[in-house]
Amino acid sequence: MFTVFRLWLLEKYAKKYNIPIMQKEGINFLTKFIKENNVKNILEIGTAIGYSAIKMALVDNDINVVSIERDEDRYNKAVKNIKKFKLNNRIKLIKDDAFNVELNEKFDLIFIDAAKAQSIKFFNKFEKNLNKNKYIITDNLKFHGLVESNEKLSKNLRQLVKKIKDYIEFLKENRDYETIFYDFGDGISVSKKR
Repeated sequence: MFTVFRLWLLEKYAKKYNIPIMQKEGINFLTKFIKENNVKNILEIGTAIGYSAIKMALVDNDINVVSIERDEDRYNKAVKNIKKFKLNNRIKLIKDDAFNVELNEKFDLIFIDAAKAQSIKFFNKFEKNLNKNKYIITDNLKFHGLVESNEKLSKNLRQLVKKIKDYIEFLKENRDYETIFYDFGDGISVSKKR
């Protein structure tokens, strides 16, 4: 019960300070997926305040997460949050730009939830760290409905939406992976290595 309350406080904090965390439906899909597919080692690109890393680690006591965050304030908040949940022995945080990080470990799941314009680069950089027949999951493929919207957008938003659409096409055309797209939360893709 105490864990549920702490998670609720995290959600409330994220909403108050406009910190992007996964939508309820999306995080529920992700944690169920982790449980059903016996995922044990996870690489997360984009920690924010640690919400999804904590939720993923709470699925099972055997789960370990490595999470990368470049924003110092969010990283520091994530460190505190992870300590509150007593998960610092199973969640390893790296404060750096993901493009500067070189990892030798292999993971059952790579979860991309960082700068949306960089998703193709994240995918290409870290797929070498994926265990055989395992998964790369990406969040925010609808980007608050803007990807499928016809409304007039600012130049910056138009460019970002185009990059997300390019990533969706990249996934569809990638012959090395089979990708399924889900409407849960803000749009999720699950890519499994063929």
